[in-house]
Amino acid sequence: MTRAPRGTTIKLDYGERKPKWIRMQKTAWKASYFIKLGELFDEYPKAFIVGVDNVGSKQMQQIRMSLRGHAVVLNGKNTMIRKALRAHLEKNPQLEKLLPHMKENIAFVFAKSDLSEVRNLLTQNKVAASAKAGAIAPIDVKVQPQNTGLGVEKTSFFQALQIPTKIAKGTIEILTEVHLIKQNDKVGASEATLLNMLKIYPFSYGLVIRQVYDNGSLYEPAILDITSDVLRGRVMEGISHIAALSLRMGYPTKVSAPHSVLNGFKNLMALAAETDLSFSQAEKMLAILKDPAAFAAAQAASAPTAAAPAAAATGKDAKPAAPVKEEKKEESDDEGDLFGGGLFD
Repeated sequence: MTRAPRGTTIKLDYGERKPKWIRMQKTAWKASYFIKLGELFDEYPKAFIVGVDNVGSKQMQQIRMSLRGHAVVLNGKNTMIRKALRAHLEKNPQLEKLLPHMKENIAFVFAKSDLSEVRNLLTQNKVAASAKAGAIAPIDVKVQPQNTGLGVEKTSFFQALQIPTKIAKGTIEILTEVHLIKQNDKVGASEATLLNMLKIYPFSYGLVIRQVYDNGSLYEPAILDITSDVLRGRVMEGISHIAALSLRMGYPTKVSAPHSVLNGFKNLMALAAETDLSFSQAEKMLAILKDPAAFAAAQAASAPTAAAPAAAATGKDAKPAAPVKEEKKEESDDEGDLFGGGLFD
């Protein structure tokens, strides 16, 4: 009996049908996966459906470590996920909304805490990567003017890509900015080679959030960008529109009632100013209208008192303030200044 050399990998050929113990292990693993997925949906009310394209095992391990204590990551084959979700529909019928999104390379990120915080942790765990031929560009790639450090023998390569260059001190220098790759376009072999020669890593890969599952609701991740301040501003804007429409139509509502009361009070004050009608809120206004000179004198007397501390701070050389001239105003002018408009505006 001869031994295989050390380091040789021995592959066992079981024929067309694998042994029973291997099939039993695989069946038990699938059953445990179905149970685990169901338990996670029961325990965690929120989850992200994320894309895992171009994410390696080492990066995935780093993501799991960064999410420890905040979220749990679970991935698997789409067929297994669909089967596990269908088996759990009797207990949680809302999971049926997830079935149409079980396509391509996806995973689940289960969370109990604020989804915005978990999303920030996911966006922080991205790794720079080089452009590979045939890949879809997630962003625009532009090459800035620079000295490439490449020899003149590479000139034909830049000419093929229609990149304007010149020779400076025996090396190739790019003269203008070049829009090399557009977003969502396929990366060509020449573009990928050029970026690798220039040691430019334009792309960064990580978990990409596709859908958000929150207590039975499914929505786009852009909804997470809406803050409480934005909601409050939109609500106040809507209330102001309703109040304006109600006032214009003469139809009272809760939001227009304060404006109607205020307008009515203005009309009462205007009526008291034109007639002998008097009430407690209008007494001060009526006193000013009866003796405008006394009101002007009171204003003039209070002005030097308020200016005295400022004059003392400037020193002895400060010039005295000009005397306040009393001007008798017409009654209509006083009313306009007091109410900010005409009598029945």
